[in-house]
Amino acid sequence: MKNGTLLFILVFSMISIGALAQKKPNNHKIVFQFTNATDTLQQKAIVNQLKNMTTHWPNAKYEVVIHSMGLPLVMSAKSKQIDAIKALRAKGVRFLVCENTMKSQKVNKDQLIPEVEYVPVGIAEIVEKQEQGWTYVKGGF
Repeated sequence: MKNGTLLFILVFSMISIGALAQKKPNNHKIVFQFTNATDTLQQKAIVNQLKNMTTHWPNAKYEVVIHSMGLPLVMSAKSKQIDAIKALRAKGVRFLVCENTMKSQKVNKDQLIPEVEYVPVGIAEIVEKQEQGWTYVKGGF
């Protein structure tokens, strides 16, 4: 009886330690807000943040919602980070542009790089993602 109890405790302990040692599945979902690309250092900062995150959590979901003064990040004639954005897009990062911002700044889709997608209201996209459990990050510095 004593040996059976001891064996049970030993086996249970080993199973518990094994379960605790397993990594949690990577199900991170992160939405970045980007609103200031007129400063090329801001463009570089968000690209570096995304590179770091996609290296650390390669299987996470990432969205970058671009509105207000963030538009130059994805404008063909103004962005200094087009190659980096293409590489990030290839890793699954989605770049979402606010159509309200486009209208107010009189920017059309032909002026943007083809790697972007569009949402009617950028801030609403961020709110909806947070309501769905996504983590919010203010991109840049």
